[in-house]
Amino acid sequence: MAGVVRELSSPDNPALRRASRLAQEPGASRETGLVWLEGEHLCGAFLGRAGQAVQALIAASAWTGSPALAQLARTAAEVLVLPDRLFARLSSLPSPAGLAFVAPRPVPSRPDPSRPAVLLDRVQDAGNVGSILRTAAAFGVSQVWALRGTAGLWSPKVLRAGMGSHFGLALSEGLSLQDLEPGGLPWVGTSLQATCTLPAAVLPAQAIWAFGHEGRGLDEAVLARCDLTVRIPQPGGEESLNVAAAAAVCLYEALRRRYAIGSPT
Repeated sequence: MAGVVRELSSPDNPALRRASRLAQEPGASRETGLVWLEGEHLCGAFLGRAGQAVQALIAASAWTGSPALAQLARTAAEVLVLPDRLFARLSSLPSPAGLAFVAPRPVPSRPDPSRPAVLLDRVQDAGNVGSILRTAAAFGVSQVWALRGTAGLWSPKVLRAGMGSHFGLALSEGLSLQDLEPGGLPWVGTSLQATCTLPAAVLPAQAIWAFGHEGRGLDEAVLARCDLTVRIPQPGGEESLNVAAAAAVCLYEALRRRYAIGSPT
């Protein structure tokens, strides 16, 4: 192991108190500049794509001697080994993974209006936000912009729902509309009140897709910036899809059309 190994048994240890905040409090990452990445998959995604050093690897004692622990520990400045029950107190998972990184939060990206992006307007459910990040990454949209009021992109629940997609995306959060330069690619908004349906819409080859609050949808100011507004036909009930499902439908349809005309990029 590359880092200094310490065995801890007290929850009052300062390093564990800091880790507990990161694991349990949605706003702690923003305040500290650190993220809590729990589980072998998330830790591996960070190492593979983030390109930053790991401050600490925290592991339950059950992982002692495992090849996975040895592999992950090579990049950590220190390794903290805890009794299983103490790691479970840190974790916010029903079944704690037993491995976690405390790592620097990647530097926010500057929004680039000339490239496709997803814009989140006050999407508040962490699971929805993380799912939309996964969808964006899967369908080749490399930027996500989060307006103020959207769940923190680096909160533990969003990270878990994102399943490592964070580290392949350019992420910007805490934005206002004034931070987003006019011009560039056209904006496409989604609204239950739109007269144009997604199947009938003439979609731009590349766009900024805007998705809004779970209950109230896009703010009027965001809608005013949109060049096109569409709704997804829902014969079974006009409010059956949540925002994450709606984003998946829209981004897939946009990708499908690009492939249909022979231009998947």
